[in-house]
Amino acid sequence: MKTIANQDDSVIMRVSETKAKVLVEEGFRYVPKELWKEKVRDTEKPVESKSTNSKSNKVSKSTKRHKRKMKKNG
Repeated sequence: MKTIANQDDSVIMRVSETKAKVLVEEGFRYVPKELWKEKVRDTEKPVESKSTNSKSNKVSKSTKRHKRKMKKNG
């Protein structure tokens, strides 16, 4: 797969290598995959915001281990 764009970067797409060769001859150019990730892939997904205000009262494994060790040693 290759990432190509037209001259003004209004069209950015991922295509097979054979199709990329044809499109490059027609005026497209090769661009980094990161450009496609920024402009195309990441913008198509809706952004979901998660609430991080809730806290858990669960005791961590290391805390449990420490408590058991303290009970055992007296």
